[in-house]
Amino acid sequence: MKVTNLSHGSFIIDFCGKRLLIDPFFTGNPKASEIDVEALNPDWILITHGHGDHVSDVENIAKKSGCKIISNYEIVNWFGSKGVEGHPLNHGGKFTFDFGTVKYVNAVHTSSMPDNSYGGNPGGFVVWNDKGCFYIAGDTALTMDMQLIPLTCPALDFAILPIGDNFTMGYEDASIAAEFIKCDNIVGCHYDTFGYIVIDKDKARKSFESKNKKLFLPNIGETIEF
Repeated sequence: MKVTNLSHGSFIIDFCGKRLLIDPFFTGNPKASEIDVEALNPDWILITHGHGDHVSDVENIAKKSGCKIISNYEIVNWFGSKGVEGHPLNHGGKFTFDFGTVKYVNAVHTSSMPDNSYGGNPGGFVVWNDKGCFYIAGDTALTMDMQLIPLTCPALDFAILPIGDNFTMGYEDASIAAEFIKCDNIVGCHYDTFGYIVIDKDKARKSFESKNKKLFLPNIGETIEF
């Protein structure tokens, strides 16, 4: 499993021969100026919620690549009205795709579409097959529901957690989340993109180290492998 940081909450995950694009946010994102959007060519786009900093480039990429989206019912319908095909999920539900099983799990946040229409409830994804398993939390607060993940899903190889505070949990709460989900390898996201969410990276790493967890903070465009 290869994970490439595309800035903010956006990642490409190469998973068993398929490319999964997570929450594409390049338009209006100065941190993503070096990303070659045309070269991403995903097989699927996974969308955690409807805020503009997670969906700004979904329509453009989906139409050019011919890929489908996976998200909640409301988001899939919203993009469907724009000619983008997708598979809807809702909280607690799972479905097996050509790359593995995806379960849509709870997140505590808000969600609306760029036109302010209803975006359904936000969520995260646990994705697995017989080769591995990972969790994408999306934008969320720390929640006790995270403790359900190791009870209902395979053991996690890694997880992508927000650590920027203000709009999501900060790194202190995220290190507790790592304990809840019983995952030792955490990739941080949703930090340093703009003023409200700039963090002290050394303190963030130490927060995870204190709980015997490893926090990965890859540079934009950098790929790490699990």
